Amino acid sequence: MRKRSLTLFSDGNLLRRENTLYFENANDKKPLAVEGIYDIYIYGHVNISSQALHFLAQKGIAVHFFNHYGYYDGSFYPRETLHSGNLVIKQAEHYLDPEKRLKLAKLFVKGSALNMGRNLMRWEVADGFAGELEKLLGELEEAGKITEVMNVEARIREEYYSRWDEHLPEGFRIVKRMRRPPENEMNALISFLNSRLYATIVSELYNTQLTPTVSYLHEPGERRFSLALDLSEVFKPIIADRIATRLVKQGVIKKEHFRSELNGVLLTKEGMRLVLEHYNNELAKSVKHPKLKQNVTKQRLIRLEAYKLIKHLLGVKEYEPLVAWF
Repeated sequence: MRKRSLTLFSDGNLLRRENTLYFENANDKKPLAVEGIYDIYIYGHVNISSQALHFLAQKGIAVHFFNHYGYYDGSFYPRETLHSGNLVIKQAEHYLDPEKRLKLAKLFVKGSALNMGRNLMRWEVADGFAGELEKLLGELEEAGKITEVMNVEARIREEYYSRWDEHLPEGFRIVKRMRRPPENEMNALISFLNSRLYATIVSELYNTQLTPTVSYLHEPGERRFSLALDLSEVFKPIIADRIATRLVKQGVIKKEHFRSELNGVLLTKEGMRLVLEHYNNELAKSVKHPKLKQNVTKQRLIRLEAYKLIKHLLGVKEYEPLVAWF
């Protein structure tokens, strides 16, 4: 049985009775096939019993929580069963060694930048970007501090967003990237997709030997899985940005799918459902991997990226960020 992600939008209770998990509310009581669940994403107000959490932990199922506005709140991260002491030490070594950390930070930004370039070429709005990108990647190479790397990354994104806007329909322009709260519909859509992508990457990291709180581009924090932020830099352009563009260009997402709240703009519940339907379909799509010579899903590419990072940390093979060929 192929395991799938489960998304809960409705309010209710998640319970365990004997060896079965149930989701129930005033209108329904539904058994859930635990063996077929890869991870769970909760957008509604859901009460989870301690027995249900214990059951999910036994099965190694991560649960991700999102607030009323559709933004990531946190995760129930079951006890890791795959951790390797040697890899934990190597991860820490690469963080503590300024040169090794800087190298990885630059590679995440480079991968992100090249994927932005692929998008602009795909959307036929890449005029002038190649020259600007070459200059900025040169500055990236010369950067001697993480703060300098982050500065270059921000400037690359600014160039990217200004050209991306040329491809977007009137009324769905980014104008300026604003996050909390987003000030227009496109910013709200991008933020929502990025939030879900982050949680997806957290799930993929759980299924590797990597420690998700030790990172290189983003500063490790006590309350976040910062390695997921590092990897998301590579995948945001080719997953979140492409989905957002397609949804507004094809008229799937309209103005009516947004609401004004928090002095900003947010997706409605129906808007969230529509976006996540397309997001899940996108992750399930297969592409022919040029090195493996076989079809892999786009979600699987995230796990493969984590494996490449592991090889780098262990000194097996230098990490090269994924640059989209699809």
